[in-house]
Amino acid sequence: MKLQGNTILITGGSAGIGLAMAKEFVSLGNTVIITGRNADKLEAARKETPALEIIRSDAANPSAVQALATEVAERFPAMNVLVNNAGVMIPRNHTGPADDLVALTAELDVNLAGPIRMISVLIDRLKANRGTIINVSSGLAFVPLQLSPIYCATKAALHSYTISLRQQLKDEGVEVIELMPPAVHTELTADMPDDGDFKVLTTAQLMEETFKGLRAGRLEIRPGQANQLYWMARIAPGFINAQLEKGSKSMVPPPDSN
Repeated sequence: MKLQGNTILITGGSAGIGLAMAKEFVSLGNTVIITGRNADKLEAARKETPALEIIRSDAANPSAVQALATEVAERFPAMNVLVNNAGVMIPRNHTGPADDLVALTAELDVNLAGPIRMISVLIDRLKANRGTIINVSSGLAFVPLQLSPIYCATKAALHSYTISLRQQLKDEGVEVIELMPPAVHTELTADMPDDGDFKVLTTAQLMEETFKGLRAGRLEIRPGQANQLYWMARIAPGFINAQLEKGSKSMVPPPDSN
């Protein structure tokens, strides 16, 4: 994708990876719109980077997604890049029942249904503007982690969906890219120890690798340990699964915390 002169919509853009991408794209001369559920965080992001446009929205809510598409059509008809970044990771223990069956599938609503719905409501605009879709999955799309079974399942599903989507849109003028971050220093990984078995990147390191991949025209960008997980899952799946099982066992919450 070209890295300048775009109008870019980033879901979950008020913090973490989404905000880091937004700042980088702004610095390259793009118009950037960020969305998120928390109005205070959105305002704080705009205060820090005044060039950002903000829209409060919820990727897990179909009505909010449709309203977002309507607002984008009215205010930003040149929108040509969609970054599906909104995501939640919830440590869960499935050895006991969950008290709240709606909350149990929250990760499905945000991490998987969210991108699918966002693409659906914006696909005609992306086709008209010959745009780009960037789905942010995870290195855990390739291997399961017992700390967060549902999160890993959503990322594996998003990876599969992205491949099929890329194939369908090949002749429609829409480029489909997948960014697969490893563990990164964000709110999502706040409980993950820095000295454990998982190498945690800073957002600055992730952005360096991400934009290197975008400049190189890669359709799958696997920074840092994500690339190792990709290859290990193919070369020695039993070994890497055992290593991740061992490394994350102590972080699994008790069953009564669901």
